Amino acid sequence: MEKQKISTVLVHEEKIIKKIYLIRGRKVMLDRDLAALYKVQTKVLNQAVKRNMKRFPKEFMFQLTKKELENWRSQYVTSNQEKMGLRRRPYAFNEQGVAMLSSVLNSNRAIEVNIAIIKTFVKLREIISTHKDLRRKIEKMEEKYDYQFKVVFDAIKELLETPEKPKKKIGFHHE
Repeated sequence: MEKQKISTVLVHEEKIIKKIYLIRGRKVMLDRDLAALYKVQTKVLNQAVKRNMKRFPKEFMFQLTKKELENWRSQYVTSNQEKMGLRRRPYAFNEQGVAMLSSVLNSNRAIEVNIAIIKTFVKLREIISTHKDLRRKIEKMEEKYDYQFKVVFDAIKELLETPEKPKKKIGFHHE
């Protein structure tokens, strides 16, 4: 009798996708999210990176500015507990930076998680490239709706700017 192999998924694709952010026009993952996936402390991940900085040029990773961190918090962080975990500006790693992490974090889990992350990045890229027509249609719709909303806002402004005529009082006037 042949034993059935049970495949274990280390990290679900949806979990990875939720941790990919668009910052500076680049799809990136933050150090704290990567550390959680690798099941190491963020400090440990960052120490490994700092010991191997030659492997992480500015094209592979960058540190968020204070303004980017504030914007990120206001857009993505929903609970105060998560906000408390960000005492310093996190590092953001693009796809190549994530790939490089497997060479500095020396564990089987790091390698397997990296493979899952890279596959997710590739899948996202494929989805985007196969839906370019849909993207163009959406952009055209946005332009159309932007114009329609502009007309509405212009009409509202015009109503607000017209001076009010003094209203005539109704009834008996005693002067």
